Amino acid sequence: MLPEERSEIAFFDVETTVPKRGERFAILEFGSILVCPKKLTELRSYTTLVQPADLSLISSLSVRCNGIKRDDVVLAPLFSEIADTVYDILHGRIWAGHNILRFDCARIREAFAEIGRQPPEPKGAIDSLALLTQKFGRRAGNMKMATLATYFGLGKQTHRSLDDVRMNLEVVKYCATVLFLESSLPDGLVDNLVSPETTSSRRHLRASSSRGSNTDISSLRLPSIGENSVAQPDPFNMSLLRNEVDSGNNLQSDTLMEEEENQPSDTVVSEGFLAPDAISLTNIKAVLVPFYHGSQIMKLKLLHGNSPLQHLYCSCLKIRFGINGKYLDNAGRRRLNFVVDLYPSLCSILEACDSKAQKLSVDSGSGSDWNPVVSPMKGFVNYPNARIHIPTEINGDAARYATEVHQRESSGATQKLTISNPSGEELESLLKPGSVVDAFLSLEPYDYQQKAGIRLVAKKLVIHSVTHT
Repeated sequence: MLPEERSEIAFFDVETTVPKRGERFAILEFGSILVCPKKLTELRSYTTLVQPADLSLISSLSVRCNGIKRDDVVLAPLFSEIADTVYDILHGRIWAGHNILRFDCARIREAFAEIGRQPPEPKGAIDSLALLTQKFGRRAGNMKMATLATYFGLGKQTHRSLDDVRMNLEVVKYCATVLFLESSLPDGLVDNLVSPETTSSRRHLRASSSRGSNTDISSLRLPSIGENSVAQPDPFNMSLLRNEVDSGNNLQSDTLMEEEENQPSDTVVSEGFLAPDAISLTNIKAVLVPFYHGSQIMKLKLLHGNSPLQHLYCSCLKIRFGINGKYLDNAGRRRLNFVVDLYPSLCSILEACDSKAQKLSVDSGSGSDWNPVVSPMKGFVNYPNARIHIPTEINGDAARYATEVHQRESSGATQKLTISNPSGEELESLLKPGSVVDAFLSLEPYDYQQKAGIRLVAKKLVIHSVTHT
């Protein structure tokens, strides 16, 4: 059957090991159902346990997550033995699942890469986490599959692949039915039927919609999956949401943010970055704004007075812990970050931003766990610290680390150290514990996968030269 003839939706889920530092995920189970797009009925199913190449990857924590033990998979096929079947199920079909774009799809790509084969490619994708977060709201609590299933009385989630995809389909059906019935009711009556948190979110969405054009979110496209995939229209017109926030994850510049207004010369460092001394704590605010003009999807934004508080210049930060690259981003590159000590004035500013943003997040109906931007670091007296992330920039099929790294000589002159596409190892060799850096940072609020907070992203770093006496 040709890919264009494959109209079925492939709901799928993978269960994996829980990796320790430096390890990768290993697939322990794959499950999928093919669903008729007209009737949303299951046509056929497939599931199998998978034996990882290294059985020691199955830790006690991994067993607690999904119950799959080493003895369960010791006689199961390796992924290379089921790769043809998985490819046949997924390739050229619409993919669907809960949080598949950030997790399951990446695990499939990694598994095929490890056996030296091209991964299957979808002709469309439906991530029910993003879809239901936007459409259904948090009336059920958080957006975890177990919580949604409990809300609809569908039983307990087993965290086994085939059970989970079948539960996923039922949750989508229930949510769709509720939303269809609510669509015929006045907004005020609908608000009385749902939780206060959802009502608050609806009001924010309606307010943003009334200020701009009526943009249909079904016109938004998800990021393509795989290096060569091409997004194609959904044949039955289900909404595909583009998630602009990455919790864990691929950090890119927010091109939808308004340009900063001109500031007085004594409040701005070069390149439009505000220094801490130029920021008044009482002028820090957090507001909700549309992702772009007319959008119904909201994002949190920090302000200093009436101007965006997006860029911050921090001088003389001491690196406490060097580069950590434990996890991979969607491009398969290590997600790099390092930890710096904070001086009091900078710590106060970040804590004020954190407090205002967290309050607005809760008031707007988010049920996500808030990750404080400042960490007290027990054991290091008087040295609160923060994690700084190295962003990944995507340009077509190419991905690169986008932070510029310079070196400041004792004379005050600077020179660029990194090439246009530095490797993780090169950045690791430059950003060592004990080094002192000037950091040009972007403050990026996020709320994704039930995690929210403010991420500090390094646009430019200037390393101080060590002088010997």
